[in-house]
Amino acid sequence: MLELKHQFQTFEDYISYDDGTDKIYELFNGELIEMPPESGINVQIANRIFLIFALLIGSDRVRSHGLELEVRGEPRNRYPDLTIIREEHIKMLEKRNTIRLFMPPPLLVIEIVSPGELQRDRDYVAKRIQYQDCQIPEYWIIDPEIQRLLVLELTKNSYTEVGNFSGNDKIISPQFKELTLTIGQVFDSVK
Repeated sequence: MLELKHQFQTFEDYISYDDGTDKIYELFNGELIEMPPESGINVQIANRIFLIFALLIGSDRVRSHGLELEVRGEPRNRYPDLTIIREEHIKMLEKRNTIRLFMPPPLLVIEIVSPGELQRDRDYVAKRIQYQDCQIPEYWIIDPEIQRLLVLELTKNSYTEVGNFSGNDKIISPQFKELTLTIGQVFDSVK
C-alpha cells in the first residue's frame, strides 16, 4: 500500500478532498492509505454474488468495492467487497458513493478474505467490530482459502453466528430468506 502524506483533521475534510483520480483510500490517523487492487479470485467471487443479488433485488441496491462506509475507529472508512443497500440509499448516494454514520446502515456487507494473516485478521476481527458498531444487520465473511462462508447476524448489538457454510451447503441469510445460493455457486472453479 502506498501512503500519501496529506493530513485530514476531520472526516468532513477528507470527504471534500479530491485528488483528481479514481483511486480509493482508507483514512488512517488523518492520512490517506491507497488501497491496492483486488485479487482476481476475489473479483470473480464478488461478481458471482453481485449477479445473484442483482437478479433477486435489482442491480441498483447491490454495490461493489467502490462503495465507501464511514466507520468509527481506525481506519475511518472501509470499502466492502459487496454491499446490499437499502432502497433509500439509492438517492442518498447519487453524488458520493459513501454511507455516512448518520445514515441508516446497509442491510448486508460482504468481505472476501485476501491471502495473508493480516488480511484474515482485518476481515474476521477488525472489520467485524466496526460493522457491528455501525449496526449493520448482516455480515458475510467469504474465505476462498478454506472455501467457507461465515454468516453473522446482529442480535442485541452483537454479531452472532448464523452459519459457517462449506461443501454443498445452502447459504442461509436472515435478511434475504428468499436467497437460493449454495457454496458451490460462490466458489465454482476457484482452486
